[in-house]
Amino acid sequence: MIDQGKRNVLGVLVDAVDYEAATAKIIEAARLRRHYAVTALAVHGVMTGVQDKAHNARLNSFDLVTPDGQPVRGALNLLHHANLADRVYGPELTLRVLRQAAAEGLPVYLYGSTQPTLDALLPALERMFPALKIAGVEPSKFRKNHPGEDVEIADRIKASGARVVLVGLGCPRQEVWAYAMRPLLDMPLLAVGAAFDYHAGLLKNPPAWMQKYSLEWLWRLFLEPKRLWKRYILLNPNYLARLALQRTGLWKARPPAPTTDKVISFAV
Repeated sequence: MIDQGKRNVLGVLVDAVDYEAATAKIIEAARLRRHYAVTALAVHGVMTGVQDKAHNARLNSFDLVTPDGQPVRGALNLLHHANLADRVYGPELTLRVLRQAAAEGLPVYLYGSTQPTLDALLPALERMFPALKIAGVEPSKFRKNHPGEDVEIADRIKASGARVVLVGLGCPRQEVWAYAMRPLLDMPLLAVGAAFDYHAGLLKNPPAWMQKYSLEWLWRLFLEPKRLWKRYILLNPNYLARLALQRTGLWKARPPAPTTDKVISFAV
């Protein structure tokens, strides 16, 4: 188990952890009913924090931020000598958390995505984890929340008996949601990105060799060119340039000061 704590990657604090440590932290928070916000960041997630100081501070308040992409794992190794052998990929972390939650009888709430995706996801999870308890399922409304709606959502989740919430709203909406809801829910909130789509069978994972050599972005770009071309064609070179500047010391990449501002409106 590897857990070296938080490390600075372009001003975003990412945990140098492996799957075992990340899973253990999330399940412990579920057992102890602790407020606990988790996300897995690839290059896009890190760069969203770099380009938006408020979001950067938001990400740096998370309890656990795992290196979802191989370039983020590589940055931890290059900048901080973390010696991580693998990334902690959101969809895979999701499966490991679900497996342990099923083993311990910890109910799970699924929040986000669309109803058709959730309809495909539920039977897939039941096949993989027959003992898993699904406390509730709620698709995204794809709009800003109404005043007081955050409390209503939290009350529904708490009333369901859930001990873990999986949040599939996409980056950065899911991180904004988890940041805002963390004070209201005494359980881990795990922002899982496209994990719902992958495990529902609606998206295909790239071949293992592409994942190993940091080419997953090329696979995703091929599948969704209109939606993702700006993310990968523009952000990836920017990320590498900033990484080089941080490595050489030409850019200090200081994390912004912590904020206590409450998010009063977020996408549901």
